[in-house]
Parts: sequence; C-alpha cells; structure tokens
Amino acid sequence: MPSSPAGTLYRGREGMWSWVAHRITGVTLFFFLFAHVIDTSMVRVSPEAYNTAVETYKNPIVGIMEVGLVAAFLFHGLNGIRVILVDFWSKGPRFQKQMTYGVLGIWVVLMIPFVIRHLSNVFGGGH
Repeated sequence: MPSSPAGTLYRGREGMWSWVAHRITGVTLFFFLFAHVIDTSMVRVSPEAYNTAVETYKNPIVGIMEVGLVAAFLFHGLNGIRVILVDFWSKGPRFQKQMTYGVLGIWVVLMIPFVIRHLSNVFGGGH
C-alpha cells in the first residue's frame, strides 16, 4: 500500500482535530439553542413554570455546564473565522496549522478570566 504524504486528510493533524471539534461544538450549540428556545417559550404559556425552570438552573452543576457552553461557543466562533480564512484567503491553507494554534491560544487567553470570574460567582456567591 503506498503511503500518503504528511498532511493529507484524516491523519490526525491539526486540521482534522479542529474539524472534529468544530462539528462537536456546533452540534452542542444547536441542542443548547433548541433547549433555550423551549424553556424561554414557557414564559408565554406559564410564567410560574418558567420561574421554576429558571430556579432549577441556579446550582453549581449548571454553573459548570455554563463554562462548557461558553467554551464551545468561543471555540466555534474563533474556529469559524479560521475556516473562513482558510477558504477565502489565498494563503489560508498554507497557514492552517499556525492559525489553528492561534485559535487555541486566543481561546485559552479569553477562557481563563471568564472561568475565574464565573466560577467565583457560582461557588463564592459574588454578585
């Protein structure tokens, strides 16, 4: 069997993993938005049921899940910009690896302060 050159599709490189992560975060955000529309629409049917649902969200488990939601949203958005650059910038494919690491770097820089602040509110009760 002839070997494929390094960097071809589905060989575990940065492009493949960012593709997988982009799809996973996209599906995750789709289901969140679906659930969000459903629970928000409850306010029109029964404001009491809506208030009860919102109260159930005020616990540490949901607070941790919110970190995952923001992480998925932020990665999906940043990686989407990278995908646009790869598709529409003539030099995009040449710099795909660097842009992937750039997305991860920006993602970490933005997530760290969010996680610190959000979890201090969730567990510390700060308002």
